[in-house]
Amino acid sequence: MSATEANFDGLVGPTHNYAGLSFGNVASRSNEKSVANPKAAAKQGLRKMKQLADLGFHQGVLPPLERPSIRLLRDVGFTGDDATVVARAAREAPELLAAASSASAMWTANAATVSPSADTADGRVHFTPANLAAKLHRAIEHGETRRTLAAIFADEARFRIHHALPGTPALGDEGAANHTRFAREYDAKGVEFFVYGRSEYGGGPQPQRYPARQTLEASRAVARLHGLADDATVFAQQSPDVIDAGVFHNDVIAVGNRTTLFCHQRAFVDQHKVYDELRAKLDAQGTTFTALEVPESEVSVEDAVSSYLFNSQLLSGADGRQVLVVPQECRENARVAAYLDALASRKTPIDEVLVFDLRESMKNGGGPACLRLRVVLNDAERAAVNPRVWINDALFTKLDAWIDRHYRDRLAPADLADPKLLAESRAALDELTTILGLGSVYDFQR
Repeated sequence: MSATEANFDGLVGPTHNYAGLSFGNVASRSNEKSVANPKAAAKQGLRKMKQLADLGFHQGVLPPLERPSIRLLRDVGFTGDDATVVARAAREAPELLAAASSASAMWTANAATVSPSADTADGRVHFTPANLAAKLHRAIEHGETRRTLAAIFADEARFRIHHALPGTPALGDEGAANHTRFAREYDAKGVEFFVYGRSEYGGGPQPQRYPARQTLEASRAVARLHGLADDATVFAQQSPDVIDAGVFHNDVIAVGNRTTLFCHQRAFVDQHKVYDELRAKLDAQGTTFTALEVPESEVSVEDAVSSYLFNSQLLSGADGRQVLVVPQECRENARVAAYLDALASRKTPIDEVLVFDLRESMKNGGGPACLRLRVVLNDAERAAVNPRVWINDALFTKLDAWIDRHYRDRLAPADLADPKLLAESRAALDELTTILGLGSVYDFQR
């Protein structure tokens, strides 16, 4: 049975703003308190989805989570009706209101780790929502994420959706942003590549400036939950010094697809040993592994962070050609642009580069790779997915008009105190669940 990779992009939510909540994410902190444009952000992401769908890629959409999270605000002691809860939080703890209002679920690379049925012991597609324990505004996501995934991947005979790992630093899990899969073909058994920032119990090097959010213990736990064999997993440590340079997830320094790993020279600890293990395990499956390594002399880590060269999507078209999807910022950095221009003459595994304007997301530290969750599906599994979440002409038109009806074109952090924003967001999400056929997935609908 043939299989393809589908990308499920997060639809940017109505409360998209720049509160600077993510210590370690250089873009997020450098744009703190600036004015966001939620309407533009949502439309930029939607246009990327539509263009990739038009090129023949399987493209789905994941809805925003309910924000502001009244549940979080009530859990920390605010009482009264919902509008009063927001008003009190704005006066007494604006930082908690900012966390409760974050639209960070738009970056669905952090929604979950996904293993396809070709790799798992029970032959189902496995999802483990990430606990995102390092940041309050993200640690509140996983319960809602699991509910959304269950509404889209509802067939329990084909899909297994786990609960998130316990939300402790020892098991800090950031999802697919630290996970890549390699395989000869999407329907073949593959090797799953888990990248961690530190080990809670095993010691070893750690970053000194910014926190390492993913632990080895969490990565191994997800592999066990998914029933992955030892010969089909590789665990590698992200270089601590690149974390300290602002590479808060592996997908800011590396991206993989099928048999290709595209990464920076300084991405991993003992980098060539990592290559050797990947090569050996893929060789055992009859698959040739290729590491396309970008040298520091051509693109520095700082260039990679500012341009998000590696926070790109590496996609295989129906013709087998590999396409690299990058943000516009890659064309605005002279060294990165020069590297991309030289790709064709170097006979690399990358055949084409596509450039997208995702500035609203980029200002908060999320590029093309952050916005999507990769899910390999065979024909039967794809048919079992909620059909109303696949991007096509009709859904694009509906969502584009929906954004126009419900989204503001200006939102500053101070605007989070506006009680009208809560009502606007709920009205938007209530209509969206009907468009996508999700049922009552939000707390306010229950």
